[in-house]
Amino acid sequence: MLWIKAFHIIFVVTWFAGLFYLPRLFVYHAMATDAVSIERFKVMERRLFAGIMTPSAILAVVLGLILYLHHGIGRGSGWMHAKLALVAILIVHHAYLGVLLRAFAHDRNRHGHVFYRWLNEIPAAPILFGAVILVVVKPF
Repeated sequence: MLWIKAFHIIFVVTWFAGLFYLPRLFVYHAMATDAVSIERFKVMERRLFAGIMTPSAILAVVLGLILYLHHGIGRGSGWMHAKLALVAILIVHHAYLGVLLRAFAHDRNRHGHVFYRWLNEIPAAPILFGAVILVVVKPF
């Protein structure tokens, strides 16, 4: 079980790294004006999303489900239900970033760099703080 928990934490960390970095790439992409930079950002965004973020998300969720269903960690606890709700929100956020990525890939971005600056900071940070506090403190 400890190996599963360790790898769950590793993949959560890599998933969050991508969730924080992809909107930052969107900031720079939205500010780019030359074709070379725009194409470079498209490649970087696609590789981050498809090569790191999505596999990390899948592995984090699968390993978390194994810990929950097979090992009973948090089963029936209020803190776990709250954490699962945060994970569901995080999955929706991940999917939304994928929608934005496809818009950039097809040169159909409709937002300015300020929008992406807010997107970079606001959604993921409270979820990260909330999930860690729920798991470590187990307030209810």
